[in-house]
Amino acid sequence: MLIKERLFTPGPVPLPPQVIKALGQQIIHHRTPEFTQIFKDVRQKLQKLLKTERDVVLFSSSGTGAMEASVLNFFRKGDRVLIINGGKFGQRWKEIASQFELKVVDYEIEWGKTYDKDRIVEIVGEFPDIRGIFVQQSETSTTTYHDVKFLGEISAKLEDCILVVDGITSVGVYEVYPEELGIDVLVTGSQKALMLPPGLSVLYFSEKAEKRLSKSNIPKYYFDVAKEAKKQQKGQTAYTPAINLIIALNESLQLILSEGLENLAKRHQILAQATREAVKEIGLKLLSESPSNSATGVYAPAGIDADQLRKKLLELGFRVAGGQDHLKGKIFRIAHMGYFDFNDIIQVIAGLEIALYKMGLNVDIGKGVKKAQEIIINNI
Repeated sequence: MLIKERLFTPGPVPLPPQVIKALGQQIIHHRTPEFTQIFKDVRQKLQKLLKTERDVVLFSSSGTGAMEASVLNFFRKGDRVLIINGGKFGQRWKEIASQFELKVVDYEIEWGKTYDKDRIVEIVGEFPDIRGIFVQQSETSTTTYHDVKFLGEISAKLEDCILVVDGITSVGVYEVYPEELGIDVLVTGSQKALMLPPGLSVLYFSEKAEKRLSKSNIPKYYFDVAKEAKKQQKGQTAYTPAINLIIALNESLQLILSEGLENLAKRHQILAQATREAVKEIGLKLLSESPSNSATGVYAPAGIDADQLRKKLLELGFRVAGGQDHLKGKIFRIAHMGYFDFNDIIQVIAGLEIALYKMGLNVDIGKGVKKAQEIIINNI
């Protein structure tokens, strides 16, 4: 039996045809006027995406590279920082900060929940010397959304503090405008809502953050923001870039901007709402109390291993992600960021119903699909 695999993982995500075409063309040399023009176009489009005239620096790395660059370039050894640690990638902020000898205030949150605003106020009151607040706007491991605007307001009230945001699964899903949200350093990666393969990361930094570049005493070489910014303003990179990924990024950004940023955010909101309401209609429980529009985390039904359910879904042509650490075997995650439309959601919900039925669960086939259709009909 022919089975067509459909990718519903929260990175990598499916690629648009325009991106695939760009990736498949003959490579060009990067020290040429042709590449310089493409690179300048990409930087301008990234600025439009973030609604800024500030520098936007690219690295040939995964998103973690830009996360590391955020620590290396804008902090000094011994600086005290607050980590909003609510999942696998909140832990990563903690690990990177600790590796480079920052003093970490670890605000650990139960996975699937967001931070308590009163607790944030208490922490900054207890540690008025906090120099940075680190958070995921969309914590991919728990499919949880964290309000960064409140944190931006808190950061602005402190004497010398910057807000550093992992926007790897929020940029391209939400309208993420750092200057409106009070974000000082924002990072994202190519393999999520930017609709590319892994290999590129992006870093925005505010005027407030820029003042710290010359003050950092943490050693750096490849991930040197000041060095890259100076070179990239001229349409080049300090080191060999991921040439075809940058060419393809030019195409994906054009698709995003052509859709319109407000429309982009609305589409993702509808996709997320349709997915969440459909799985609840089937009788399943959501993981997150503050769900993100990039992906939906769902608990497997009692008596069913989530990874076995994922295998059954794959047999039907749907590849979804599993849980991490203590959530392994308990949850599965359905992505809906980037190159997804309403038909994709209807298909994956139909596949989920069939998979659960095949595993012996008493499922009212079509009930979840109907709910997803209702959400879509009422919102488009």
